[in-house]
Amino acid sequence: MRLQKYLAACGVASRRRAEEMIQAGLVQVNGVTVREMGVQVGEGDVVAVEGRPVALETDKRYVLYYKPVGEVTTVSDPEGRPTVLDHFRDFPVRLYPVGRLDFDSEGLLLLTNDGELTNRLTHPRHEVEKRYIARVSNQVGAAELARLRAGVMLEGRKTAPAKVSVLREDPFSTDLLITLHEGRNRQIRRMVEAVGHQVVRLKRVQYGTVTLGNLQRGQWRELSPEEVASLR
Repeated sequence: MRLQKYLAACGVASRRRAEEMIQAGLVQVNGVTVREMGVQVGEGDVVAVEGRPVALETDKRYVLYYKPVGEVTTVSDPEGRPTVLDHFRDFPVRLYPVGRLDFDSEGLLLLTNDGELTNRLTHPRHEVEKRYIARVSNQVGAAELARLRAGVMLEGRKTAPAKVSVLREDPFSTDLLITLHEGRNRQIRRMVEAVGHQVVRLKRVQYGTVTLGNLQRGQWRELSPEEVASLR
């Protein structure tokens, strides 16, 4: 089995993200760091990510977590900041985040050891929708809303059309409901800045078919079989 496929099957990350991890020198096979694609691994090979062994999991688990502001969505952090996985060190299987949620953002985060589902949810071709509530500075005019809906230029490339509606506004701020199927780095914050505003607070409330519901910050629950089936 190719190394990137093996990492995905272990639940470490999607295949695309696994390739990035290999290229970054984060993956070792039998104690040797591997950076090239296409390496084959099989029974008896010891695979590790950042020095920690990984293995195929037969017990697939799926968790919905309300990430608060101030946690990073990584397995570990070189700066020593809290990570979302600090809450799951004693969980029966090793979980990995599905995609990312910024350090200064909050809301719905999925964690699982099912690499195939992670790939299904994060690969751009599947266009899985994510929904956010963004509190932005000042009032957002009709022309600015139209630009967000049509897409704005970020680093020379236009964002895909977004669904944007106004939930609440006052003279100093506006709450927007924004639905995207892209996943560029800090995309909503950069889109809002491109039309002349700043994001004051950003909360993800839905990923695919799963919603945050009444979970509070720092709380989590396992997904029901019906929810997992709907994500597939």
